[in-house]
Amino acid sequence: MQHVFDGTTSDRAGAWLSVDLDALTRNYLFLSKKVGPAECAAVVKADAYGLGLTHVGPVLERAGARTFFVAHMEEGVALRKILPNVRIFVLHGFMPGCAEEMLTNNLLPVLNDVSQVTAWKTLSVKIGHALPSAIQFDSGMSRFGLSEADLDIPGLLDETLKPVLVMSHLACADMPDSTFSATQRERFLQMASRFPGVPRSLSASSGIFLGPDYHFELVRPGAALYGIAPDGGPNPLSAVISLDARVVQVRSIKAGDRVGYGLTWTAKEPTRLATLGIGYADGFFRAQAGQAAVWYQDVRLPLVGRVSMDSISIDISALPDSTLKPGDILSVVGPKQDVDALARTGGTIGYEILTSLGSRFHRVYKMEKALAESI
Repeated sequence: MQHVFDGTTSDRAGAWLSVDLDALTRNYLFLSKKVGPAECAAVVKADAYGLGLTHVGPVLERAGARTFFVAHMEEGVALRKILPNVRIFVLHGFMPGCAEEMLTNNLLPVLNDVSQVTAWKTLSVKIGHALPSAIQFDSGMSRFGLSEADLDIPGLLDETLKPVLVMSHLACADMPDSTFSATQRERFLQMASRFPGVPRSLSASSGIFLGPDYHFELVRPGAALYGIAPDGGPNPLSAVISLDARVVQVRSIKAGDRVGYGLTWTAKEPTRLATLGIGYADGFFRAQAGQAAVWYQDVRLPLVGRVSMDSISIDISALPDSTLKPGDILSVVGPKQDVDALARTGGTIGYEILTSLGSRFHRVYKMEKALAESI
């Protein structure tokens, strides 16, 4: 990526994170078309997967999203201030004693257990009418949701409970060969049959790609919106982020010299190193030591030694001596290495990389002028 040095605070940054809001829009439209006529909601928990709720939320609404999901109530409160006219579901429901705050902030709880259902029904009686909510079923993941036994509790499903959505979550959707998704789907159908006519939602990002049988009336993509591959196959989604780090220092070491905390890497021959101003405080994990690399144009440059809080050491011996100097730029996430590929070097997934991106990057949000002016 080309950066313009213009005397602003961006010049002082050790790394730049670029967020392509046009690519985000393309991903939403692609997913929405793929699941039609089902509604395509948008999951924006964890500050829109680390990319910035205040920027991402309005773009997704402009693209057509009318239903949003967050994890915590505080995230819902923040989103409501940005988007006053959309439906906002809170996946964790509410903590004990906080039901009325959901109502005050015009948020819809996802009811996950009997205590939440009971508290929401009690509030409905107090208000004088049934309040909208979603009900989540545990179809086999053993994480959130009402069990079949819970649904059999006398009086639990009376007229004071009128959900506008019933839902569950797939455990193995990113494993297309797994048979458990089909098992969960059947369980979900059985549990949802207790609420005839209520819209159903089973699939998040990866579940969308299992086919129309998993779409029902609403899907809940999160990571797919931000360019994360839905499974192990070719990624049909547009890359939303790029990450570039700057060289802080260039140095030469001799054969036998060792590098980094614990001196875990030893140079076998004379080596040139570049120190980059990015580390585990920025989401570049310690587990990536000895595995990860960055790129200079078409040249892969491996990480050597341990990852520090604020820096990593890169072997740049493959480049001509005068190629790099302090302030120059290397690609961490970009055309040669997407976020999923970077994640694999740390034994993790793209979700974790995105949600761990540090606050120290200079952030650039790219959007077509016409779209930007309409938001």
